[in-house]
Amino acid sequence: MNLAHWLERAALLHPQRPAIAHGQAVWANYAEFALRVKHWAAALRAGGVGPGERVALFMANCPEYLVALWGTWWAGAVAVPVNAKLHPRELAWIVGHSGSRLVVSEAGRHAELRAALAEASLAAVLAEPHALPGPAAPPLGVPAARDEADAAWLFYTSGTTGRPKGVTLAARQLRWCTMAYLASVQSVAPGDVMLHPAPLSHGGGLYHLPYVLQAGLNVVPASGGFDGAECLDLAAHWRNASFFAAPTMVRRFVDAARERAQERGGQRPEGLATIVYGGGPMYLADIEEALAVVGPHFAQIYGQGESPMTITVLTRHVINDAAQPNHRERLASVGVAQSMVEVSIRDARGGALPAGERGEVCVRGDVVMQGYWNDAAATAAAIRDGWLYTGDVGSLDADGFLTLLDRSKDLVVSGGSNIYPREVEEALLTHPQVAEVAVIGRRDEEWGEVVVAYVVARGPAAADLAAALDTHCLAHIARFKRPKLYRFVTELPKNHYGKVLKTTLREWEAARGEAAGSAPEGATP
Repeated sequence: MNLAHWLERAALLHPQRPAIAHGQAVWANYAEFALRVKHWAAALRAGGVGPGERVALFMANCPEYLVALWGTWWAGAVAVPVNAKLHPRELAWIVGHSGSRLVVSEAGRHAELRAALAEASLAAVLAEPHALPGPAAPPLGVPAARDEADAAWLFYTSGTTGRPKGVTLAARQLRWCTMAYLASVQSVAPGDVMLHPAPLSHGGGLYHLPYVLQAGLNVVPASGGFDGAECLDLAAHWRNASFFAAPTMVRRFVDAARERAQERGGQRPEGLATIVYGGGPMYLADIEEALAVVGPHFAQIYGQGESPMTITVLTRHVINDAAQPNHRERLASVGVAQSMVEVSIRDARGGALPAGERGEVCVRGDVVMQGYWNDAAATAAAIRDGWLYTGDVGSLDADGFLTLLDRSKDLVVSGGSNIYPREVEEALLTHPQVAEVAVIGRRDEEWGEVVVAYVVARGPAAADLAAALDTHCLAHIARFKRPKLYRFVTELPKNHYGKVLKTTLREWEAARGEAAGSAPEGATP
């Protein structure tokens, strides 16, 4: 199966429906979208890109991105979406590892990309999104024949702990990912709207698939990225609009909505359907504030590139059911298994653990990746006996709700006791002077590790804030879990998708050596 058949079908059934908008203007209806894709596919073929070959998409969000993506599929080739914020040398590594024949990027970047590719002795051809990637040719009439197990999307992980790995997703995975959204997150009807403020190169980009399948409208913000006020305006203009947002984006959207409400006498945002959040921890205090300011428009998903956007879901219904006795506990969870997967908590030997026990989160189903591109050893380590081992630590309650504790590598072992940083972060975020926080472990000769909290304060950090936070922690969590050190910083290091880089925090901590001692500190240099 070639996913491009979805676009072919939508164009036949709904040729005049708007397919892509740029800001508040329609950029193409479905007939126009399909025709542009056919021309793109023909140009790929004329330029020597055949079925199964890779095309790297290295550009910011724009309408042409979707043409290049679907044109790649229509031609039977494999899309390799790459974060447009990466360094040219990082792109060159991905191009070399994936064997991409073509790189699509803005013309203004071609000089630096050509230099990086030449430095790596790579012969990939550069194209730009506003022009065909090869000689003009008659449009390719029908999508190339592809098997459902053939690679379609090669997603490179963010690489926060080393070189990124290429997650191989075939049409089968993308099809079931789409079905999971429609069955577990929300239904989509012709004309429904999906905004794309998050990078199309990442997991959120997969959320345009249900809207093409169902002849909905995909809207690329005019800014090409995320701006809270712009999203408010686009939702009000297009109506019944949804979008995906990382937790950091949700916080910024809530700030924009609060400011807009103050200007308009408390009026809540208009035109919103669902804001799907995921891609990092959403703390209880943050989602409660979001519901109070924005309203009942939130759903949460948990997934990773290896099982894209598809492991669990916390639906709008559950989030908004405040009368449920365990509502706050469920709100702090990541929900229940999505309809296309099974979720299990397993111990170090691979045995299933009962409800309430903590272990590694595992998932299986047809949405799980084919494997890592050209990396059989990593694939065998990640997929065992049919289960994908996510590397996340969590527990399932008796009703099947999954609570994530941390990445297994982030676990802090102090004095023989396991400390999950997220528990400490949740406690600290309930203090009114804490805007953001990230907790890591620091090596300690006596205890093995001690807890260190990197804190972004609301306003200037008072001289006694460390002591106040220590007292606050003692009122909320066990004494042995509280931080021994507080580091006050103006911002936390994050990758291009907004995830906090705890590897960087550990590097900062290691660079401090032994000078810091073990008593709570008031501020960092």
